[in-house]
Amino acid sequence: MGVEYECDDGAAWEQQLEGYASFIEALNKPKLQELDDFYTRSLPSLVQERHPSPFITAQELVKVVQWKLSRGKWRPKLLSFASALTDDDVKAASLGSFSALPDLKVAINALTALKGVGPATASAILAAAAPDVAPFMSDEAMIAVLGGVKDYTLKQYLLFAEKLQCKAQELTKSSGKEFRPSELERALWCAAMEKRFPKSEEIEKQDQKESEKHSKASNDISTKDSTRKRRKRN
Repeated sequence: MGVEYECDDGAAWEQQLEGYASFIEALNKPKLQELDDFYTRSLPSLVQERHPSPFITAQELVKVVQWKLSRGKWRPKLLSFASALTDDDVKAASLGSFSALPDLKVAINALTALKGVGPATASAILAAAAPDVAPFMSDEAMIAVLGGVKDYTLKQYLLFAEKLQCKAQELTKSSGKEFRPSELERALWCAAMEKRFPKSEEIEKQDQKESEKHSKASNDISTKDSTRKRRKRN
């Protein structure tokens, strides 16, 4: 069973997130793996390299829209709107948006001034630029967090983001490992994909063995550390 929003076990969230790449592959959509690699790895690095005045280009926005539509529902009209935007307009809007962070309301409004960019697309851009603040407004995560509500308004996004920010803080505090809102969104997406692409019994057993192996390795390290400390005291 996939992780649910109410879950307070950090290890369960981590384990769920580990399946992300496999589910991206399971969707079997053209170029999705390439687009996802750009979105989750390349784009965040590009934005960071542009500090202290980070921005994205029109071409990068188009790729974000392609990623969003490929991972979710295909809406060709959104892509045509994105493709028509100029580099100057996208750069100016993203500069204003990123400089407003962590104020998500102002940041989202700056991006939705662009034709064809709604709160969901704006959230995808912000989740790549500031994963510690902004989660992507995916169908699957919205349903999990807000109880089945899929209302793509700024008001609903702010509520959704606040809930995932709070959950990330709770998990970080209880587990001692940093969790970010954007990661929790991906984990909830994975949980939804798990229902769509259930693992075979063989894969489940393999995952269980891997989990037990990692647990044993951690216990062995802890035992060795304790033994060394006792020897030093003696």
